[in-house]
Amino acid sequence: MTEQSKIHRLLSALLGRNTDAHPSPRQADDFGLPTFAPTERVPEPVPMTVVHHPDGRMSQYPPAEKWDDWVEWDGKAWPRRVARRYMLIPTVCFNCESACGLLAYVDRETLEIKKFEGNPVHPGSRGRNCAKGPATHNQTYDPERILYPLKRVGKRGEGQWKRVTWEEALEDIAARMRESRLQRRDGIVYHVGRPGEDGYTNRCISAWGVDGHNSHTNICSASARLGYSLWGGFDRPSPDHAHARVILLISSHLETGHYFNPHAQRIIEGKMAGARIITLDPRLSNTASMSDLWLPTWPGSETTVLLAIANHLIQTGRYDKTFVRRWVNWQETLAAVKDQRLKVEDEELRTAIFNLQSFSFEYFDALLKHLYKDFTFERAAEEAQVPVERIRQAAEWIADCDGRLAAHVWRAASIGNLGGWQVARALFFLNVLTGSVGTRGGTSGNEWNKFVPKPFASPPAGEAWNELHFPLEYPFAHYEMSFLLPHFLEEGRGSIDVYFTRVYNPMWINPDGFMWLKALRDESKIKLHVALTPTWNESAWFADYVLPMGHAGERHDLMSQETHAGQWIAFRQPVRRVAMEKLGRQVRYTYEANPGQVWEENEFWIELSARMDPDGSLGVRQWFESPYRPGEIITVEEYYRWIFENSVPGLPEAAAAEGLTPLAYMRKYGVFEIKRENYTPYEQPAPPGQGVEVDGERKVGFDTPSRKLEFFSETLYAWGWPEREYTIPWPLKSHVHPDHIDVQKGEMILLPNFRLPTLIHTRSANAKWLYEISHKNPVWMHPSDARRIGVKTGDLVRVTTEIGYFVDTVWVTEGIKPGVIAMSHHLGRWRLQEDLGVNPGMSALARLEEDESGHFQLNHIHGARPWQSFDPDSERIWWEDVGVHQNLTHAVHPDPLSGAHCWLQKAVDVRKAEPGDRHGDVWVDTNRSMQVYREWLALTRPANRVSPDGNRRPLWLKRPLKPTPAAYRLPTAEGHLHDSEAGPPVDTPSGA
Repeated sequence: MTEQSKIHRLLSALLGRNTDAHPSPRQADDFGLPTFAPTERVPEPVPMTVVHHPDGRMSQYPPAEKWDDWVEWDGKAWPRRVARRYMLIPTVCFNCESACGLLAYVDRETLEIKKFEGNPVHPGSRGRNCAKGPATHNQTYDPERILYPLKRVGKRGEGQWKRVTWEEALEDIAARMRESRLQRRDGIVYHVGRPGEDGYTNRCISAWGVDGHNSHTNICSASARLGYSLWGGFDRPSPDHAHARVILLISSHLETGHYFNPHAQRIIEGKMAGARIITLDPRLSNTASMSDLWLPTWPGSETTVLLAIANHLIQTGRYDKTFVRRWVNWQETLAAVKDQRLKVEDEELRTAIFNLQSFSFEYFDALLKHLYKDFTFERAAEEAQVPVERIRQAAEWIADCDGRLAAHVWRAASIGNLGGWQVARALFFLNVLTGSVGTRGGTSGNEWNKFVPKPFASPPAGEAWNELHFPLEYPFAHYEMSFLLPHFLEEGRGSIDVYFTRVYNPMWINPDGFMWLKALRDESKIKLHVALTPTWNESAWFADYVLPMGHAGERHDLMSQETHAGQWIAFRQPVRRVAMEKLGRQVRYTYEANPGQVWEENEFWIELSARMDPDGSLGVRQWFESPYRPGEIITVEEYYRWIFENSVPGLPEAAAAEGLTPLAYMRKYGVFEIKRENYTPYEQPAPPGQGVEVDGERKVGFDTPSRKLEFFSETLYAWGWPEREYTIPWPLKSHVHPDHIDVQKGEMILLPNFRLPTLIHTRSANAKWLYEISHKNPVWMHPSDARRIGVKTGDLVRVTTEIGYFVDTVWVTEGIKPGVIAMSHHLGRWRLQEDLGVNPGMSALARLEEDESGHFQLNHIHGARPWQSFDPDSERIWWEDVGVHQNLTHAVHPDPLSGAHCWLQKAVDVRKAEPGDRHGDVWVDTNRSMQVYREWLALTRPANRVSPDGNRRPLWLKRPLKPTPAAYRLPTAEGHLHDSEAGPPVDTPSGA
């Protein structure tokens, strides 16, 4: 043990910490791992392999045949020539959804992970990573990470914990799960942030026989998902940026988009090949600065701008009429006009369509010209507050894209605004009009470029419906109404027996966090809270168990994402376990190879599920029995072995060609490319009796009721949203429309929904390299607004919202529109104890107070400070500002259709801070929080009032872990089947 490690442990003991939970990860013996002495002389390093890429790049990587024994000179030993031997083990980054490939350099002697670099054979990231990939090393060797299972002692939130064994935790949690499952099928909830894996945990939840999946989707992407789903049945876009002629982005996509590293690479490749980049963003982001055309649109005006461009294509006839005729439901649209479900003001056109005996496309063309004729460039420029010439230029470039328009929106305007799903719908309308759907250089559906293999056996669809996740008010929600969970619990709509939070910090990332605090603290509402997390977070502080889970190089997972027009699947691995096994040591559980007793969810879920149903009477155990050893519990290796042998097309053959088993192939390379390209899959021939007829041939088509792209939505019309502004692409008035903002009274728009480039949710709070780059989130303000308020850069401002206020420094910049302030909501971490909680260098020590009136107050005592640990960098923390937790002051804004939280806030007062204000101050009135929640709830049209078929939700729409059709049936007051005329119960929230 080093002297620094001894000092760290002494300090830990003095501070009352569980010293066993914080061993030095720099010492192999602290992990119970062997030190492998070299058995032979270390060979001289060999040259890197020069790789010539299809995009013209040249790069150097260690040749794959040398990955098991790679030698490099030790840079720290210079000028001495000291060679080090490594095993290069591939894995997958876990710090966003991109699933970029990583190579872990594992020292063959000490098993220390030296570094993480890119995996050159990964088709998505192609050996290149953003800052978050290499920072996985920080997370692995974070001196503040949780290394052993902990159980609460005392009251929730007091910060008292004891170390327990995995066996103790498993037995207790499994018993509680069994008890819940015997009584009901909606008492166990798994609440995940970004899952970082495909299908494994969902299979476990299905096996438990509960409707228990919950996610963060409604604070991230729900609105865009609905817009895309209404068009084509897929709920995410997959642009082919590299081959586009025009790239249209509604986001700061290069630095903070959803799959920003693989997409950013290809956006720049497209630009270098001559593509024009158009960006709509109120901020001058890095993406906007790299664009050929920046439209700093007023928040909420984006749909009008997009429809003005669409109108230009329509009025000039410069749209792909052949594609639209073949693949859009124009006949159904004309039928809707004929029976007056779609209103048309032009009496002559309406009469002509009414008198048609058979529909012809020329009338649909005439209908489009009529519907969108008022969407002029001038109207769009006035509403967006941008020069009309820029909109006209954008329209011309798009008109000339030749079927190669790569367009994308994910968060940004879609998640920011009430009705933001129409932003995505209007954006994809341009893909439809230009015929850029699934084409080379166009925009595909995510499912065409993402591959999720099937496991050896799948539990049947469930028979339960969890009203806390999918309440009757939100039949179109994409997906669970998770950010309203504490409000539902406050109203007495239900309770939770066992609540898992995994890579999720709901009290911090969600709006209205003090409502979450109330729920997490209440043991009658959430009876057992199990936080699965590598590090401390604000929500885990209020858990009953805190169980340490692995980072990117410490777990098994499968990942595939729509990074480009191909298909691939990547294998995340616990790299030290793989290295140990290659060196001849067998490992039963992954925590034997990880720091401390850090486990992985996959093995944890297997063991927990087996204990939940030890005799098989619940029907759970059968799904966790090995396909190779009948009756025995499966191992994690067997699970993936079966998938690679049976469910990944082409993998067994590729492995055999190298003399490897499929599992060994994936262990070696970490990734497999299934398809190099996958364009226009909807054009594929359909099996007899399936698909849709197009020009006399049966085609696969799209996953919509009509099997075509749906311009007019029969579903929205039938489900109680018959107005034109809902059934076709049309602008919806945002809650932050200029009509709702009175600048003279000091009101402004608060734009919070953008990420800083190196941060994503809770994953990077304990990565020193990332926090050194981005650790504060000042309020962006235009100079004209700063002069009006009387502040300059560095001054404190108080921003008052509907439910409270926060205090932060201001950054005066012309990179934001006048009347709008911007502040990233991915910073502002805090802890309640000096010596325990979120990393001291990445959080503020805070004081939390509550009064009897439901008012909460959070005040920073001090910001980040250096501290002593085995990692000398912890004493080099030079910054203090770690940001302000603004989300606490955000009222919930659930969109009545998509269910998305509309992130933009009306700042009812923005002023220079008052004399007693301090940086980081937050104050919230939770009574007002509930009032705002009910105001937005009143905008809904509940399923029990509008459902046309007695179901809670349209059957064709996606939802996680889709239950049986019987579970979709609306309940009556007696809990039986639907009474279509039944209204909501008396004296309860509408539709509850």
